[in-house]
Amino acid sequence: MSPSSLLDTARAGYGRTRELVHEVAKFGIVGLIALVVDVGLFNLLRYAGDPGPLYDKPITAKALSVLAATTVAYFGNRLWTFRDRGRTTFAREYVLFVVLNAVAMGIALLCLWFTHYALALTSPLADNLSANVIGLGLGTLFRFWSYRKWVFPAVDPIEVAEISVV
Repeated sequence: MSPSSLLDTARAGYGRTRELVHEVAKFGIVGLIALVVDVGLFNLLRYAGDPGPLYDKPITAKALSVLAATTVAYFGNRLWTFRDRGRTTFAREYVLFVVLNAVAMGIALLCLWFTHYALALTSPLADNLSANVIGLGLGTLFRFWSYRKWVFPAVDPIEVAEISVV
Protein backbone atom coordinates (compact mmCIF):
# COMPACT_ATOMS: atom_id res chain seq x y z
CA MET A 1 0.00 0.00 0.00
CA SER A 2 1.31 3.42 -0.87
CA PRO A 3 1.69 6.13 1.79
CA SER A 4 -1.05 8.21 0.17
CA SER A 5 -3.54 5.32 0.20
CA LEU A 6 -2.67 4.62 3.84
CA LEU A 7 -3.30 8.27 4.62
CA ASP A 8 -6.63 8.17 2.75
CA THR A 9 -7.65 5.05 4.69
CA ALA A 10 -6.68 6.70 7.98
CA ARG A 11 -8.66 9.86 7.11
CA ALA A 12 -11.72 7.83 6.17
CA GLY A 13 -11.47 5.87 9.43
CA TYR A 14 -11.09 9.06 11.43
CA GLY A 15 -14.12 10.57 9.69
CA ARG A 16 -16.29 7.53 10.45
CA THR A 17 -15.10 7.44 14.07
CA ARG A 18 -15.73 11.16 14.48
CA GLU A 19 -19.28 10.80 13.12
CA LEU A 20 -19.94 7.88 15.44
CA VAL A 21 -18.64 9.79 18.48
CA HIS A 22 -20.90 12.76 17.66
CA GLU A 23 -23.87 10.42 17.17
CA VAL A 24 -23.16 8.67 20.48
CA ALA A 25 -22.88 12.04 22.27
CA LYS A 26 -26.20 13.27 20.88
CA PHE A 27 -27.82 9.92 21.66
CA GLY A 28 -26.48 10.24 25.20
CA ILE A 29 -27.93 13.72 25.68
CA VAL A 30 -31.34 12.66 24.38
CA GLY A 31 -31.07 9.58 26.54
CA LEU A 32 -30.30 11.66 29.64
CA ILE A 33 -33.39 13.77 29.04
CA ALA A 34 -35.48 10.62 28.58
CA LEU A 35 -33.84 9.17 31.70
CA VAL A 36 -34.97 12.15 33.77
CA VAL A 37 -38.52 11.61 32.48
CA ASP A 38 -38.30 7.85 33.12
CA VAL A 39 -36.73 7.89 36.59
CA GLY A 40 -38.68 10.95 37.72
CA LEU A 41 -42.06 9.59 36.68
CA PHE A 42 -41.23 6.10 38.04
CA ASN A 43 -40.41 7.53 41.46
CA LEU A 44 -43.40 9.89 41.45
CA LEU A 45 -45.71 6.98 40.70
CA ARG A 46 -44.13 4.75 43.35
CA TYR A 47 -43.28 7.16 46.15
CA ALA A 48 -45.05 10.55 45.74
CA GLY A 49 -47.47 10.67 48.65
CA ASP A 50 -47.59 8.19 51.47
CA PRO A 51 -47.71 5.75 49.70
CA GLY A 52 -47.51 6.70 46.01
CA PRO A 53 -50.37 5.93 43.59
CA LEU A 54 -48.58 2.85 42.21
CA TYR A 55 -46.54 1.94 45.29
CA ASP A 56 -47.61 -1.72 45.17
CA LYS A 57 -47.27 -1.93 41.38
CA PRO A 58 -43.61 -1.35 40.46
CA ILE A 59 -43.96 -3.04 37.06
CA THR A 60 -46.91 -0.83 36.06
CA ALA A 61 -45.09 2.28 37.29
CA LYS A 62 -42.00 1.35 35.28
CA ALA A 63 -44.01 0.57 32.14
CA LEU A 64 -45.75 3.97 32.28
CA SER A 65 -42.51 5.85 32.91
CA VAL A 66 -40.80 4.08 30.01
CA LEU A 67 -43.69 4.85 27.65
CA ALA A 68 -43.46 8.57 28.49
CA ALA A 69 -39.67 8.53 28.09
CA THR A 70 -39.96 6.65 24.79
CA THR A 71 -42.01 9.44 23.23
CA VAL A 72 -39.49 12.06 24.36
CA ALA A 73 -36.61 9.93 23.03
CA TYR A 74 -38.21 9.30 19.63
CA PHE A 75 -38.58 12.98 18.83
CA GLY A 76 -35.14 13.85 20.23
CA ASN A 77 -33.45 11.13 18.19
CA ARG A 78 -35.41 11.73 14.99
CA LEU A 79 -35.03 15.50 15.05
CA TRP A 80 -31.47 15.74 16.36
CA THR A 81 -29.37 12.60 16.89
CA PHE A 82 -30.18 10.82 13.62
CA ARG A 83 -31.49 13.75 11.57
CA ASP A 84 -28.90 13.15 8.83
CA ARG A 85 -29.78 9.47 8.43
CA GLY A 86 -32.28 7.91 6.10
CA ARG A 87 -35.92 8.73 6.47
CA THR A 88 -38.78 6.42 5.84
CA THR A 89 -42.38 7.04 6.73
CA PHE A 90 -43.19 8.39 10.16
CA ALA A 91 -45.48 5.41 10.83
CA ARG A 92 -42.76 2.87 9.99
CA GLU A 93 -40.16 4.66 12.10
CA TYR A 94 -42.41 5.15 15.07
CA VAL A 95 -43.73 1.58 15.04
CA LEU A 96 -40.18 0.19 14.85
CA PHE A 97 -39.05 2.63 17.55
CA VAL A 98 -41.87 1.54 19.85
CA VAL A 99 -41.28 -2.18 19.18
CA LEU A 100 -37.55 -1.86 19.84
CA ASN A 101 -38.25 0.20 22.96
CA ALA A 102 -40.64 -2.51 24.10
CA VAL A 103 -37.78 -5.00 23.84
CA ALA A 104 -35.51 -2.61 25.76
CA MET A 105 -38.28 -2.01 28.31
CA GLY A 106 -38.56 -5.77 28.67
CA ILE A 107 -34.88 -5.87 29.57
CA ALA A 108 -35.41 -3.26 32.33
CA LEU A 109 -38.60 -4.94 33.55
CA LEU A 110 -36.90 -8.33 33.66
CA CYS A 111 -34.10 -6.86 35.78
CA LEU A 112 -36.66 -5.23 38.11
CA TRP A 113 -38.79 -8.37 38.31
CA PHE A 114 -35.77 -10.54 39.11
CA THR A 115 -34.50 -8.40 41.98
CA HIS A 116 -37.92 -7.39 43.35
CA TYR A 117 -39.70 -10.74 43.18
CA ALA A 118 -37.10 -13.49 42.73
CA LEU A 119 -34.50 -12.03 45.11
CA ALA A 120 -37.03 -10.18 47.34
CA LEU A 121 -34.94 -6.98 47.25
CA THR A 122 -37.84 -4.54 47.56
CA SER A 123 -36.28 -1.32 48.87
CA PRO A 124 -36.44 1.87 46.81
CA LEU A 125 -32.66 1.63 46.31
CA ALA A 126 -32.86 -1.98 45.06
CA ASP A 127 -35.75 -1.16 42.69
CA ASN A 128 -33.93 1.86 41.29
CA LEU A 129 -30.60 0.06 40.86
CA SER A 130 -32.14 -2.91 39.10
CA ALA A 131 -34.56 -0.97 36.88
CA ASN A 132 -32.77 2.34 36.35
CA VAL A 133 -29.10 1.37 36.40
CA ILE A 134 -28.69 -2.23 35.28
CA GLY A 135 -31.89 -2.59 33.23
CA LEU A 136 -31.66 0.85 31.69
CA GLY A 137 -27.96 0.43 30.91
CA LEU A 138 -28.49 -2.86 29.08
CA GLY A 139 -31.57 -1.46 27.34
CA THR A 140 -29.62 1.62 26.21
CA LEU A 141 -26.94 -0.46 24.52
CA PHE A 142 -29.66 -2.39 22.71
CA ARG A 143 -31.48 0.82 21.71
CA PHE A 144 -28.45 2.54 20.18
CA TRP A 145 -27.53 -0.50 18.12
CA SER A 146 -31.10 -1.18 16.97
CA TYR A 147 -31.99 2.45 16.16
CA ARG A 148 -28.93 2.79 13.93
CA LYS A 149 -29.63 -0.52 12.23
CA TRP A 150 -33.40 -0.45 11.70
CA VAL A 151 -35.14 2.79 12.67
CA PHE A 152 -32.73 5.43 11.35
CA PRO A 153 -30.58 3.51 8.83
CA ALA A 154 -27.50 4.99 7.20
CA VAL A 155 -28.10 6.55 3.82
CA ASP A 156 -26.07 5.20 0.91
CA PRO A 157 -24.73 8.29 -0.96
CA ILE A 158 -25.31 6.52 -4.29
CA GLU A 159 -28.99 5.92 -3.44
CA VAL A 160 -29.40 9.58 -2.44
CA ALA A 161 -27.86 10.68 -5.76
CA GLU A 162 -30.15 8.31 -7.70
CA ILE A 163 -33.24 9.58 -5.85
CA SER A 164 -32.20 13.19 -6.46
CA VAL A 165 -31.85 12.60 -10.21
CA VAL A 166 -35.24 10.92 -10.63
